[in-house]
Order: sequence, then C-alpha cells, then structure tokens
Amino acid sequence: MTIGQKVPVTILTGFLGSGKTTLLNRILSEEHGKRIAVIENEYGEVGIDQGLVINADEEVFEMSNGCICCTVRGDLIRVLGNLMKRRDKFDYVLVETTGLADPGPVAQTFFMDDEIRNEFSLDGIVTLVDAAHIDQQLGRSDESSEQVAFADVLVLNKTDLVSDESLDILESRLRDMNRMARVVRSKQAEVSIDTVLNLSAFDLDQVLKRRPTFLEPEYPFEWTGVFSLEKGRYELSLEEGPDPTMSLVVLGDQGIDEAALNAGAESCVRLYADSAKLLHPGSTVPIEKHVSLQLQSNGRKSFFLELDNPTHIGLFTQHTAEEFDIKVSRVDTLISTIESNGKIEALVQPETERTWVAEHEHDDEVGSIAIERLGDVDPEKLNKWLSRLLSEKGVDIFRTKGFISYAGESRRMVFQGVHMLFTAQPDKEWGSEPRRNQLVFIGRNLDEEEMSREFDKCLV
Repeated sequence: MTIGQKVPVTILTGFLGSGKTTLLNRILSEEHGKRIAVIENEYGEVGIDQGLVINADEEVFEMSNGCICCTVRGDLIRVLGNLMKRRDKFDYVLVETTGLADPGPVAQTFFMDDEIRNEFSLDGIVTLVDAAHIDQQLGRSDESSEQVAFADVLVLNKTDLVSDESLDILESRLRDMNRMARVVRSKQAEVSIDTVLNLSAFDLDQVLKRRPTFLEPEYPFEWTGVFSLEKGRYELSLEEGPDPTMSLVVLGDQGIDEAALNAGAESCVRLYADSAKLLHPGSTVPIEKHVSLQLQSNGRKSFFLELDNPTHIGLFTQHTAEEFDIKVSRVDTLISTIESNGKIEALVQPETERTWVAEHEHDDEVGSIAIERLGDVDPEKLNKWLSRLLSEKGVDIFRTKGFISYAGESRRMVFQGVHMLFTAQPDKEWGSEPRRNQLVFIGRNLDEEEMSREFDKCLV
C-alpha cells in the first residue's frame, strides 16, 4: 500500500444466522493477495465467533464490550487505533458486526472521528440476508431493516432453502427498501470476492440524501453541563433517580460553544468505551476517566472534584441532570468562622447545558445465554434436548452457535443454529486442548437457569 493511502474498510452485516461467518471464512481462504485484518463485534459475555473463523494468516480482533448500538463506536475507534500501530501487517480491514446491530453507528465512525477518517476509508457495507427467515426478522426487528437500508450490496443467501417464486418476491421487497443496493443471490455465501471487496461503493452524499440525520450521532450519555470552576474542592451530589448507577465522564478545559461541545462528546465516546471504574459516595471523581457512580444507598449521595487550577469542566452523564437533581457546589473549608460545621457551600450553576440523542433503547427481552462446561456430552441426549428446546422455543431463539465435545469423537463439533434449524459439523482435532463445551443462545425471554440445568443432563 502506498504511504499516505487510506486503508479501505468493508462492513459485513446481516441478521443472526444469515451467513456472515461463512462469508468471512470464504474471503479469508481465497487467493486474493490481500492482507486482511478482521474486527468482530461480539454480543454477549463469551466470544464465540473468533473460534469459528478459520485459521488464517489474517489477524482477528474482537470488540466484546457487550453493547450492540452506539457505544460500539468508541470500542471500534480503540481497536482501529491499535491496528494503526501495525499498519505494515495489513492492507484491508473487514468489520463483522453482531447480527443484532444497526450498522449506522459503525459506519459513522469513519466520518465522525478525525483520526479514523484520516487513516481509513469506508469502501462499502455488505449485508447478508437469510432468505429462509428474513420475512419474520423484518417484521420483528428494526435492526434488520436498518441493515437492508444501509447496504451497498445485499447478498441474498440460503437461496436453496426457498422456492424461486419466494425469492423473486423477497428480492422485490428488498429492492423496495433499498433501490441503491446491488442484489446478489447465493448458497452458503458463495459469492466472488469482487462482490464484497474493493467496491468503492459507499457514497456519503447519497446516504445523506436518503437520510439527512446520518451524521447526527447517538451517544451513550444523555446530558452535558459545563461549569466554570475556580481552584478548590467541589461536591457533586445526586438525589435518588431511576437507576442505581450513573455512568459519567468529567472533561477539563471544556468549551461552551457548539463546536467545543461536539468535540468533547466525541472524546467521551472513546472514554465511554473503557471499562467504568466503580465509585462509591464520598469518592473523588477523576478527570477524563469513565466512572460508574454507585447510587444504591438512600437519600442524597455526594462525590467530590479536586481542582488544582481554574477550569471549565464538562459533566457528560448517562442520564439527565433533572432525573437525579444533579448539583455542583463549592466546598470551602478555609472559611470556618461564619458558617456552622466549619464550611461554606455555594451552588454553582452550569454555564451551558446540552441534551444529546441517547443510544437506542435496547429490547430488554432480547439477551444472550452462554453455557460453558468441561468434559464430553452424550450426542443422543444433546440432540433430543436441542430438538425439544427448538420445537418449543425456536421462534424466540434467534441464533445458536458454539463448540461441543462429543464422547468418543476426536474432533470438536461446531454447532450453528437459526430458529428451529441447527447443524453440527466436525471441525479440528481436540489434540492436547482440554475438551470442553461452549454454547451461546441469543433470543427473547430465555431461561438461563433451566437451559443450563437441561444441558448438564447431557454431560457424560
């Protein structure tokens, strides 16, 4: 790659079970002469997908902070920043999103963040569509509709599972949703590489015509207040609110005009991607760190700011100030002769406030369950349990994936399931690796305790 040339990026998206990992493996195993870095955005506590990606020269990086919407931007920025330190190792980037994700915030990253925009260019968004299940997914999920709407290429996959007439009807429906995208039909994600790489297809002007709000980012915080503070000690107090915790970032030297607020918000996107430090009442809040204020106790809770110099601070809070009656007060312990208890308190009003477009409302019913056990399972017992589970709950189980250790089998078995369909294929030899089982179920209203108990009955 020529020095100064931007690294092209393809976003690979599609609802759960549409064939993204299959297509990814196909791309990585082709002789295309590219050195590809793969970034995967996992959903859930256990990262499964990296284990399902074939061994290849390409490097795989995981984002696994568990969030499926706007805070993915901060995590992606962090991973891309680390990638740039080893730029000589790759010349193309593939970002595979979780099947539950709206690709919009991922795409925004390549336009909203200055450092990323200078180093990377968004080449295109490729959306895989499960021909057998997309009808019910479009009816139940805004995200699957967003994935279709954002696509530069729609890969209509699993065409062998539906009739030609149904395919024609489906393709017509997809074209009505996105007339700009190229539609390609496939079985088992068998498409030529030039269908998905080097597209030069993502046109920001066209996207803005279709969606003028595209560059209006969603944030993991709802409110910002900017306070002009002198050197000294300040109390940040909160009343009881709708949440027992509150994520917060405090920025120093925060300006109050629109450009400064936007720049501060983008800085906080990066900081919010870091794990939050837990702070209990009475703690001092650090500057430019992601913290989680613990508000479980009754009554008003106090935290403190220690400032060595006069500055404007920006509070970027998960919830609005009104919800928790957030107050900032000067605590001056030097003046002890006037006020009782030896201190003066002076309320400080914000110089400016801003309410942001917060992140998507999560579907609280949708979640993931991870089952991890050492040892072997009885294949017959496992198949009976899975068949019963999927026949009863299959509509609400979007995706099943993972590895299983069959008793008497030297190779691990890779499980893949979508709704009521599932397959088990032999994979690599266990060798000296400990034999274990790792399954992830993604769906609605899943009973983790019961499912774990039933799985345990399948162990030898």
